[in-house]
Amino acid sequence: MRTWANRPREAAALLNPALMAVISANAAMQYERQSSQAMPWHLTFLVAPLVLHRGTREALPRDTRTHLSTWITENPVIRAGFPQRAQALTEHVREGLRFGMANRILTVTSDGALHGTLAATAKPIKTGDATQIIRASGLIGKWFTRADQPATLFALFGVAP
Repeated sequence: MRTWANRPREAAALLNPALMAVISANAAMQYERQSSQAMPWHLTFLVAPLVLHRGTREALPRDTRTHLSTWITENPVIRAGFPQRAQALTEHVREGLRFGMANRILTVTSDGALHGTLAATAKPIKTGDATQIIRASGLIGKWFTRADQPATLFALFGVAP
C-alpha cells in the first residue's frame, strides 16, 4: 500500500479504509439479516469490485429476485473486467477489514464468519456516490445469500479466493 501522502486524491477519497469497512459491514449485516448466518469473510473481496465500479453498480438489479448467474450472463463485459478489478482492490479491502475490526464495526469469528455492526446513531450520507455504494453493498450482501456455496460465487465471477 502507498502511504496517504503518495496516494492520488481521488483514490484516497474513494478507497479509504473507513468506506471500505462500511461497505463490508453493510454487506455482512444484510447477509446475516437475510440468512440468519454471518457472511463468510472472504466474500467481502467480491463486494468491493461490484459496488465501487460505477458501471457495474449501475447495472445491478433493483432487488435480489434476479438470479446472479442470469445477471452475469446478461452482463458479460462486467464479468470480463471483474478479475482485474478484484485484484486491484485486494489490498484496499484488507485495509478496510483491519480498520473495521479496529473500530469495532466488523468482527470475524473463529470459523471465518464476518459480522457487521453499523451504529444506529451514525449519521447517514444523503447524497453522492457514497450513498449508492453503501446501498449497493447491502443488495450484494442479500444477493450472496442465494448462492449454495461461497465457492459458487467466486466461480461465477471468474476469480479464486
